Amino acid sequence: MTYPERIDTAAPVIARHEISIDAPLEPVWRLHTDVDRWPLWQPDISAARSDGALAVGGTFRWSTAGLDIASTVYALEAPHRILWGGPAHGITGIHLWSFHPAPDGTVLVRTEESWDGEPVRTDVPGIQRALDDSLKHWLGHLKKAAESGAA
Repeated sequence: MTYPERIDTAAPVIARHEISIDAPLEPVWRLHTDVDRWPLWQPDISAARSDGALAVGGTFRWSTAGLDIASTVYALEAPHRILWGGPAHGITGIHLWSFHPAPDGTVLVRTEESWDGEPVRTDVPGIQRALDDSLKHWLGHLKKAAESGAA
C-alpha cells in the first residue's frame, strides 16, 4: 500500500500552526502519540482508541465535534514526525505533526493539515476557520498538558 508522504498542497483548505512547549521532546511525543489517553488532556476529543502502538498502516479511531473518525498512520518517525489521515464524512484529511527539539530544552511542535471533499468545497471560508481553530486548540491543550507534567 502506498501512503501520502505529506499533506495535499492542492486541497482547498490547508492549515499550518506551531507552538513552543517548555518540556522535553520524549514526553511531548509520548503524550501526543498515546491516542487512548487523548480525551484525558484534549477536551475536544470525546473518545479515542488505538489497537496497540502506532505503526505505519495502523488505524486508530477517535471522536471530535460529533464526528467519528478512523485515521490511518501514513508515516512515523518517532519522536519527530507522524502523518495520518483518511476519509471522514465526505472529507479527506491528511494531518502532519512534527516535533523539533531546541537547545534550550523546549520543543517546537508544528502541525499541517489539508482537507478536501464536497463538504469542504461548499464552504471553504467556514471550513478553513473551523480547521484553524481546531488546530490552535489542539496545540494549546498539548502545551498545557505537557508543561503540567501530564506526559
